Amino acid sequence: MLFNSLPFIFLFLPITLVGYFWLCAHRMGIGARVWLGIASLVFYSAWNASYLPLILASMVFNFFVGGGLNRVDNKYKKLLLTFGVIVNVLLLGYFKYIDFIIENLNAVAGLAIGAKNVALPLAISFFTFQQIAYLVDSYRGLTRGYNFLNYSLFVTFFPQLIAGPIVAHYEMMPQFASVRNWVKNYRHIFIGVFLFLIGLFKKVVIADYFAGFANTGFDTMTELTTLQAW
Repeated sequence: MLFNSLPFIFLFLPITLVGYFWLCAHRMGIGARVWLGIASLVFYSAWNASYLPLILASMVFNFFVGGGLNRVDNKYKKLLLTFGVIVNVLLLGYFKYIDFIIENLNAVAGLAIGAKNVALPLAISFFTFQQIAYLVDSYRGLTRGYNFLNYSLFVTFFPQLIAGPIVAHYEMMPQFASVRNWVKNYRHIFIGVFLFLIGLFKKVVIADYFAGFANTGFDTMTELTTLQAW
């Protein structure tokens, strides 16, 4: 689901906002955060639901490793952090580079290993590096007192999940827990809509227009002169 798609603009976003503020108006703060979490997972699943278990497993693993870093003895902290980072990097490396590695192994060692043809999961780089940063902060003792609900929102929050930016836990999780955000702030809503419309204009009017020229260039690369390529 793209931000400039009609289902997102006229269906997903309004339903999510209305549901969130309705729950907040009835003082159901936990329910409102659960609602945002479910909405974010639905948003992620709209691309390919088969990768939903992957992001869920990644969240559970990193949350418990982060909790362990807050409790374990100092002499084991670096070992646990190293383990957490390696698992995250291996997960990312598998999906991004497994076919590249197989291709080079076949070329160098004369093997005939079949390509995996693994599709790259949506936003895997974003949620992996964001969680690695969380583990580093946990190692430094900066993530005490967080619950899994706020953590899962920190990882999956749909406005920044697929396009970034990578954010720090202290920038987002206190906002999810703040009672002040239960109340509609029309000034913030207006600013948000205004910024969204600016981005929509850039995407639909400017970027999509120039994409036609760029796609033509990529389709005819071998025929382009230097001047045409520029």
